[in-house]
Formats: sequence, structure tokens, C-alpha cells
Amino acid sequence: MGKKNKARNLAQVAKGKVKEATGKSVGNEQLEAEGNIDQVEGNLKQAGEKVKDALQE
Repeated sequence: MGKKNKARNLAQVAKGKVKEATGKSVGNEQLEAEGNIDQVEGNLKQAGEKVKDALQE
């Protein structure tokens, strides 16, 4: 299950980067902000997965 979560988190970060870049290119601040939020959420979830892995060892 951990690998699925890690992949999902990385996909969320990638989606956020695309949203942010699109928002910047078209001048849409809301889309840019949503991209930043997606990236932060994905990174926080990734950190949580790393903590889980460390505790299991």
C-alpha cells in the first residue's frame, strides 16, 4: 500500500506543478495558488509516508 500512496503523492505534486505553470502563463492567480497548494499537500503526504517507513524499520 505504501508504494501506491507514494506514487499518488508524487502525481499530486506533478499535477500541482502543471497547474502552477499554467496559471503563471495565462495570468490566473487562483490556478497558480491551487497548484502551489497541491504541491504542498503532496509533499506533506510524502513526508508522512517517510515517517511511517522509518517507524516500521
